[in-house]
Amino acid sequence: MQRGRSPLSPASAPTIAMSNAPTPPSTVDVMAASSAVGADDRDQLILDHVPLLKHIVGRLFFDVPGTLDRDDLFGYGMMGLITAADAWDASRGLAFSTFAYPRIRGAILDELRRLDFLPRGRREKVRAVDKVIEKLEQEKRAKPTPEEIATELGWSVEDVDEVFVTASTAVHTSIDQERGSEEVGGGLAAMLLDPKSEDPVGSAEFEEMKELMVEAISALPTQEKTVITLYYAEELLLREIADVLDVTESRVSQIHSRAIYRLNRSMLGTKEEQDAKKSQEPNGVHGG
Repeated sequence: MQRGRSPLSPASAPTIAMSNAPTPPSTVDVMAASSAVGADDRDQLILDHVPLLKHIVGRLFFDVPGTLDRDDLFGYGMMGLITAADAWDASRGLAFSTFAYPRIRGAILDELRRLDFLPRGRREKVRAVDKVIEKLEQEKRAKPTPEEIATELGWSVEDVDEVFVTASTAVHTSIDQERGSEEVGGGLAAMLLDPKSEDPVGSAEFEEMKELMVEAISALPTQEKTVITLYYAEELLLREIADVLDVTESRVSQIHSRAIYRLNRSMLGTKEEQDAKKSQEPNGVHGG
């Protein structure tokens, strides 16, 4: 874990939201001399990577049914870890932690997809927020702030935060994000995904994205900036962030979702302004 990096420095801010799902190294990166893993080696491989499993579970921002807790998520992830240990081929040169990470996370998501964690009452709240975002965007020609959404609905900002977490969970646990967007509502879904660029690192658009990200993070309220920094730059677990802020883990999830919404709103607005200016510039090369 690296400490002390400012969320505003170019070295840390792009990493914050550009990476879709960081793959932190486990405590022991096992690379066997042979592709065949014996039973004893397999069991040791699993035990050595339990910290990786705990790391993944401890950083999930999902809104899950009250009947579930992180111990249940740990159990789902353990199945993914076991599957990874059975399938890993060391001769391919891929570190086991890198191979296991998506399989652990995927096993948890698969189980959450199977559960109906978005009952009717929550669906209605998500749709209400999505409709208000669409309405206010048409009126103001810009995505509304969380505070404006709350005022329009007659809710508290914390109520809106809860809906953001629910909607984010629905999108991220969908088999594909397009289907998740249909379930939640395309406008809201897009605002709750981690900002990222599909272009390769070093491209002009990626560099522009980094600059926008630095500006957007610097404009976040202090508490939201702290959560984004501790989660993405410092790679803390939710429990650790909750201890720093002296709040509950669920509150950290809400603050995180609100911060992601604000980042997307800020970056989208800035990008639209820049695109509008570019469209007004005369085409062609001007000679001296």
